Parts: sequence; structure tokens; C-alpha cells
Amino acid sequence: MKDAPTRHDAPLSDRYHYNVIRRAIALIDASDVPLSLEALSQDLGMSPHHFQKTFSKWAGVSPKRYQQYLTLGTAKSLIQTHHTMVEAADAAGLSSAGRLHDLFLRWEAMTPGEFARSGADMVISYGWFDTPFGEALAMATPRGMCGLAFTSETSRDAAMADLTARWPAATFREAPDHVAPHVEAALGGGRAKLHLIGAPFQIKVWEALLSIPSGKVTTYSDIASAVGNPKAVRAVGTAVGRNPVSWLIPCHRVLRKSGELGGYHWGLPVKRALLAYEATQADARDETRAATA
Repeated sequence: MKDAPTRHDAPLSDRYHYNVIRRAIALIDASDVPLSLEALSQDLGMSPHHFQKTFSKWAGVSPKRYQQYLTLGTAKSLIQTHHTMVEAADAAGLSSAGRLHDLFLRWEAMTPGEFARSGADMVISYGWFDTPFGEALAMATPRGMCGLAFTSETSRDAAMADLTARWPAATFREAPDHVAPHVEAALGGGRAKLHLIGAPFQIKVWEALLSIPSGKVTTYSDIASAVGNPKAVRAVGTAVGRNPVSWLIPCHRVLRKSGELGGYHWGLPVKRALLAYEATQADARDETRAATA
């Protein structure tokens, strides 16, 4: 189990006003034309100045620029300009180092035997937390975070039922104090730990997801090639959808080969917000590097 250094110049520890952003995205989606700052702020019941400040704090760019990443052509544009081939899984195996956008990450996988026991003899702590993308249900074992589910497009009950059903023999206890250090490390760009609980094929797919840099996207067929089975695109799609740790294992960065967004287990509005946020951050980093070169 190794440490994997990654970029952490844009930590996400602040609890941004995601609900405002979510409502703004809904308005943008419903409009056939770009919306002005004045129109958006009025529909949201905010002053233009306050809305601009809130939005820019969360996204790092103005509402006008962010809209460019939320048009119907977002996915196709990302495929054309931000596409990356997924590197083959490391030969060291399932416990090799994985890459995770703005974090220093250590992760280890459940053994096949442990998976077969469906979580028996395992205690999983959980809690509810604010994140930059809305409320999330986070779960952790003593070995690291094992679950992260967004609730803004589902519900608390649905998120809880979804995650607990994955490990039916485990004991679940509400213990946010035990989970909080993992969440804080993940949101703050610290040294985070993940405990991946899944079947061996699923974990190989999740390992491939961890190699996709922030601000980049890939396709299901690329993931299939990376795990050594180019024809298993449908099985890869199923494994991507079963990713229990949203955002941190970046399944949102996988698009259809046609350039369409495809699905997202926790709701397409969340996927679009994640992709747009990361694209703006990546472009901002590129501009900074160009200006200082």
C-alpha cells in the first residue's frame, strides 16, 4: 500500500452553497438561451452582487463562464478537449497505489474472502456531512472510507438503503465522529484513506477510475481496455455504477464514446456539476501555468 501524490492546490474543505448552485443549474438547464447574471439572481431571490460572489466562491469562475460548461454540448466538448486514455492497472495488483484528484491517497481492497462474507464481522460507521456538492452519507471502517453517497437528487433513506444493501452482513452504527476525520481529509486535500469493498472485477474498474486526472474524462471502452477486457464494456458500466464512493472514486469522469454524459448513480445534475467544477478548475490551473511560464 503506497502513497500517491496528487495535486492539492484547490482544497474543497469549505462548505460552499451547493443548493444555490444546484438551483442555478436547474434554471440554466431549463432555459433555451444563456441567462444573464441579473436574470439568474432574480429567479433565485438574490442580489446580483451576492449571487455572483456566492457562485464564484463555489465554482472559482463567474456564472457566465460556468454556464459554458453546462450547455448541452458539455460532454462532447469534454471528450474532444479533456479526453485521456486510462493507464493500465498497476502490475502490483489490487492494493497498488491509485490516483485521486486533489488528495494524497492510500487505499486498500477487501479480499475476495471478505467480500464473499458480505461484510460479516465488519463494523461500518456512518454519518451525514455537508460537502461542496450537497449533503452526503459517508461510511467508514477502521481501514478507511468505504462509502460516500450524495443525497440531493435522491433522499437520505434511499442513500442509506443503497449503501447498506451492498454489505448486508455488516453491522452499521451511526458514529459521525469516527467518520469525520476521513471526510475532512478528503474535502481538505489531506492524507485520505479508502477501504474498497467490492468484487475483484469491480475493484479493478475502480482502480482504473482512480487513474483519471481531475478535469479529464474517459470512456467506458477505454476503461474496459485498461482492465484487460476490451469487450466487457457493459460489465464495466455496471461496475462503474456500483462504485460506492462517489466523487472520490471518480466514476463521474466516465462518458459514453459518443460524447453523451451517460448515467450517474446519484443523479445527472450532480454529475454535471462535478464535471463542470473540475473542468473550470483544470482550465484555471492551465491558465495560471501559462501566465507564469
